[in-house]
Amino acid sequence: MKNILVTGGKGQLASCIKDVSGNLDNLNFIYVDIDQLDITDIKSVKTFFEKNNVSYCINCAAYTAVDKAESNKEMAERINVLGARNLAIACKSNDAVLIHISTDFVFDGVNTKPYNEEDKVNPLSIYGLTKLNGELVIADSLKEYFIIRTSWLYSEHGNNFLKTMLRLGSERENLGVVIDQLGTPTYAGDLAKAIMTIICVNSSAFGLYHYSNEGVASWYDFAHAIFEFKDISTVLKPIKTEAYPTPAARPRNSIMDKSKFKKEFGIQIPHWRESLQKCLNSL
Repeated sequence: MKNILVTGGKGQLASCIKDVSGNLDNLNFIYVDIDQLDITDIKSVKTFFEKNNVSYCINCAAYTAVDKAESNKEMAERINVLGARNLAIACKSNDAVLIHISTDFVFDGVNTKPYNEEDKVNPLSIYGLTKLNGELVIADSLKEYFIIRTSWLYSEHGNNFLKTMLRLGSERENLGVVIDQLGTPTYAGDLAKAIMTIICVNSSAFGLYHYSNEGVASWYDFAHAIFEFKDISTVLKPIKTEAYPTPAARPRNSIMDKSKFKKEFGIQIPHWRESLQKCLNSL
């Protein structure tokens, strides 16, 4: 029996891991949030790993409030950098494998083609910078790790763009949504299954990977599909980024190339519209 530690245990990705891992008999999942384990406290992390004989750590814990991070850099650094470093140290000491979730926000969005794992990073925000630095401390601390960058995560759980659009669609007759930022909505349930594949095949193909659903969308396209599938009559208006200013800058293009992930793990990734409909049906 392998013990799998999942940090950020109350978040949407961890919740989706719970959803997809129920019939994996040889794996024991331990879900923790800050109340059970503060990943910024190295002593607590080391003690927890030793007591629980951890084989894998899936790090879903992160400071993800992108705009708030601009004025709360210290907290973002503690969770996204120090927390990642502490988990890496504990994994190394206990021969555990770290699976760390990162973000498309490590890129500046100037590429005209999908980003692959070798492309230059240049985060535009404190959130993106701290997530990048979290990747770097893991790579410095470990030889055996998986870092998975993902984008525009949503699910039935927690707070996300999908939930926000459903709420606003029930409250407003008109809604403006940004059309000049491109990426791919990613269903956390699909990412959870992909992570389970890595663990179940006992993969040793360590390194950096990109994972999102297939296809390309703007935030406007994403909202339009939500309203289409749910038959919501709210009128959507496409707006440019400049019309919706935020404290943190966003990459204009964060489409990611998933070729490496698909080739290494032999999986087919669903199109984002297919996965969106699946998620909406289960809500």
